[in-house]
Amino acid sequence: MEKKVKNPLKSILTMVISLAIAGFFLWLALKDFDYISFKKSISKANYWWVLFAACFGIAAYWFRAIRWNLMLEPMGHQISNSNSLWSISFGYLMNLTIPRSGEVARATALYGVEKVPVDQSFGTIILERVVDLVCMLAFLALTLIFKGDVILSFYKSSGIDINPGKIILVLGVLIAGAALFFVFKKRLANVPVLDKIIRFIDGIIEGLTSIFKLRQKGKFILYTIGIWISYYFAAFLVCFALPETSNFTFDDGFLILVVGTFGMIIPASGGIGAFNLAMKYGFMALFISMGKSGQLGGEVGLTYSFISLPLQIIIMLVMGLISIPMLAKARNKVVVEKEFK
Repeated sequence: MEKKVKNPLKSILTMVISLAIAGFFLWLALKDFDYISFKKSISKANYWWVLFAACFGIAAYWFRAIRWNLMLEPMGHQISNSNSLWSISFGYLMNLTIPRSGEVARATALYGVEKVPVDQSFGTIILERVVDLVCMLAFLALTLIFKGDVILSFYKSSGIDINPGKIILVLGVLIAGAALFFVFKKRLANVPVLDKIIRFIDGIIEGLTSIFKLRQKGKFILYTIGIWISYYFAAFLVCFALPETSNFTFDDGFLILVVGTFGMIIPASGGIGAFNLAMKYGFMALFISMGKSGQLGGEVGLTYSFISLPLQIIIMLVMGLISIPMLAKARNKVVVEKEFK
């Protein structure tokens, strides 16, 4: 009974905190907001480019769905591409309500239609995040190579203070904790409550190590490249919708993708506020490096964010809402097949 009361309260609290974070960053982004300039700029936008960008946004879903199948294959799970796609779509939809809840929702949805153990699929999702981080760092490296002066400007304007000592301390504690866990793992397994936790962690580890057992490594790399090329064009093509940014170059797109990703990492509902602020600073830095007004760059960045972010949210909503009946249909099929066996 206590569990039923506790979970909704926790979910509501998470949502409230997430909305508060979104509101705070949106307030920061919209300080000194020039509505007249925004209205003039957005009225000139060519939304055919936005529609073109949306095609790449949806393509990323499909590439990710097929790649997920490749990751689950070494564990003996053959799942359909459609169930993989709709489970991913449902997970993204859940992220719009409660940030970071999508990973669990996605694994749970897949279990409902394919009976893949949640711990194993969750392990592959964590692995996905690791692979995404590597790809993100690759784009960051490209940005530093081609737009080093701009990324430095963004770093300074954001006011972020990174303390290397604290990072090393946190990493040290995590490594020490992991080492102690594996040393005392067998003893801890004798405790009934801890045994379930250990088995869940083992499932995650199995999912993480599945990358070393991949039978189709070439396809895995190809689909990973496909995902991030899709992300790149989904972000970059929106620039052509605005007259002020229609002359942006490919290397400008590297910075836009990196800055936007940093904005989406912050646990604000749908990236609202954080993404807008990130784009404001990013475009400000770009315009300054081009010898243009930083204030104008900030205004254009906000205009871009109010086109790009709703586009991402609309894709999540449409794909997510479609996923609900599609997953329900697949679950019913599983139940029927089980009854006739």
